[in-house]
Parts: sequence; C-alpha cells; structure tokens
Amino acid sequence: MRSIEWDAGDIVVIDQTRLPHAQDFIRLRSTEEIAEAIRSLRVRGAPALGIVGAMGVAQAGLFVVTDDPDEVLAAAEAAGATLKGTRPTAINLAWAIERVLEAGRASTVREAERLADVLVAEAIAIREEDEQACLMIGKHAVELFEPRNVVLTHCNTGFLVTGGIGTALGAIRYAHQSGIGIAVVATETRPLLQGARLTTWELGRLGIPHALVVDAAAPGLIARGEITMVMVGADRIAANGDVANKVGTYPLALAAKAAGIPFIVLAPTSTIDPAVASGADIPVEERDAGEVTTILGAVSIAPPGTASLNPAFDVTPAELITEIVTERGIARAPYKRSLARISGETSRVGKAPPAGRTAVSGKPSGNGKASVRARAAADGSAAKEPKTAKNPKRRKQPTKASAKAGSSASSSRSGRARAKRPSR
Repeated sequence: MRSIEWDAGDIVVIDQTRLPHAQDFIRLRSTEEIAEAIRSLRVRGAPALGIVGAMGVAQAGLFVVTDDPDEVLAAAEAAGATLKGTRPTAINLAWAIERVLEAGRASTVREAERLADVLVAEAIAIREEDEQACLMIGKHAVELFEPRNVVLTHCNTGFLVTGGIGTALGAIRYAHQSGIGIAVVATETRPLLQGARLTTWELGRLGIPHALVVDAAAPGLIARGEITMVMVGADRIAANGDVANKVGTYPLALAAKAAGIPFIVLAPTSTIDPAVASGADIPVEERDAGEVTTILGAVSIAPPGTASLNPAFDVTPAELITEIVTERGIARAPYKRSLARISGETSRVGKAPPAGRTAVSGKPSGNGKASVRARAAADGSAAKEPKTAKNPKRRKQPTKASAKAGSSASSSRSGRARAKRPSR
C-alpha cells in the first residue's frame, strides 16, 4: 500500500490526522486543497511533501483549460509558488516542485496536452525514485544493527511520509524483515503526537515489538542504558551535516552522545541542501500556539490566553551525529566532504552506489559503539521480504544487558493515464 497515489489527475493520500482511529483516503483536486492538506498535516514528512508538491504542480498544468503550452507552464509555476510557501523547513518540497518546473521549462514540446504529460511524468518519477531510495536506505542501514538492539525513534518516518517503506522507520522495518531481532521505543512526539498516533500504528501493522514513551522520558532511558541506538529522519540537512528534524530531536542527540551510543540520521539525498552552509541558516517553522495549549485541538490544557512557543523543528549539530544514511551510501564525519561527494555521485535519486562502497568517507566516530546491549523482546520472525540480508560490518558491543524494551503488537506509472481535461 502506498500513502500517496496519482489517479488520473487526483492526488490520493491517507489523511494522517485521522490515524490511528480511522484510515481515510482523501482526494486532492486543486492547489488550494493540496496547500490546506499540507498546512493541516493531513500529509506530512519531508519526502511526502516533495512528492505531493510535485504532483500538485503537475496537476495544475494538467487541469488548466488551454491550448497554449505557455499557459500550462504558467499555471504550474503559480501552483509551485503557492505550495512552496506552505512549509519552509523541509527542503524536499521546494526541490521537487522546482524539478518538475525545470522539466517543463526545458521541454521542447509545443502542444499544451503533451507539455502537461511531461510535468506528470516527472512528478510520478519523483515518487518512484523515492520508493527505490527508501529501499536502498534500508539496505545500507542494515549493517548498523545488532541482534537484540533496542532502537529509539522520534516522530514518524515510515511509509506514511515517503513514496516507499520509509527512512528511519523503513530501515527498522528492513532490519526486522531481514530476521534481525530488534525492538523499538517510539517517542510520543508532542505536540501533535506523530509517534503515538502514527509510528505505533505502523509498527503494529508490521509486527515489530515496540513501546511508547513520553518525550521527556527518552533521554533518561538512554542514560540508563535501556536504548542501544537512536534513529531519526530529517527535514533538511545542511552542507556541514547539521540536521533539522522534528522538535525534540536535539535532546536525544545530546543524550546519545553522553551515553556513547549511535545517533543515526536516515534521509534521501533530496533532503541535503548544499546551498545552506550550516544549521544556523535553516528556517524553522513556527506553528500555531493552539497546538501546544490543547491536545490535538480538542482538549484545552492551559488557562485561556496562555502564550506558547511552538517551533516545529530543531537543529542537531553535525558533531552529535554518528552517521547519515542515504540511498547512495553512508556519510560520516567530516560531513562537509562526505555529503558533497554523496550528493554529487549520481544524477538520479535512487541509483545505488558502486558495489563495495557504502561508507563515503571517514571511519565511524568515537560514539559508534553502544555502551549497553539491551534484550529486545522480539520474536525473531522474519517476513518474506526482503530475503536474508548480509550483515558484515555490524558494530561490536559490550555483552552486558541492562534493560528490556518492546512488546508485541499487533497505479502503475499512471502519468500515462491522464485526467480528462474539463470541457471548455
């Protein structure tokens, strides 16, 4: 199942605000509907924003009633300008929109309908490439897991927010399905509870042993040795390796550094922004105060008139990050060099790196060894896909076990099937 589909011009997405209690699909048929879905977090997550933004631009070009190709491109440009402004931190949104527009600008097609087809094909390609990128991220990351690992993850980074199996959660899924017995601790992720609502929903569907923890308790669990590694996604990665991700990521990185366990970021190369030198230059979205003073907008938890601060993201400095895993390999410090090399290695997202070259540069940093090894309450069962994964480079860890975490829980390339143009 995909969380984002293109259906003859309609963009069909799972409404993430309705999970876990209802799995509802909504159809987005206009730029205004797409913008509202992004702002309200019906669709969210950096790769998903890029895919939906790309499809939104293509949709605008497809639905405009004209025989003039310049008007097709103008409609797409206008949609792109609107959608870029919906969420400023995730670079994938602007990247994907610009990629579709560039395909239109570069096209020599002079028929309106055929130019719209060019836009649609590029948007669908972005989704398909992201699907492959997620799989490659999982394949590269599998070497970082040890049996009985207890993995802490923050926010939601699974299939709901990508074109494939996910980034951090996708790697966890890949490791589980490869037969590596692991358990997951998911943070609730205040204020909108993406971890509690979405990550636990995905983990339960996959049969991965897991437990939910309040955000404030996570650093303490790390300090007590109950977590063996932290895996998170990213919304933007600066050229120097600083990472913007869901607010609450930075304290987890500090705790992991102090405990001597790996803190690993997993994201496609489309999340790397070489134009941004460091995290200080990444814009951080400030969301509505009501998200903090209420529980999901339904129950007030603060006196009327209480002011609140609600940054949606924080920035984790590169020196706290053990590895950055992309579809093209694993980057390690010094990140300015390794990320530049990784982001320039191939011209298409999703293409695998040359065989035998997973780590791009550098050796694992000093915090690459976990200080503890937790007993994961995993059943060891492996799904049929993927097949057995080789794991030649796993970290060696101390044998002392200190904690137990987790509990068992339970269109084809449719750019070819264009929407019918509205009658004029």
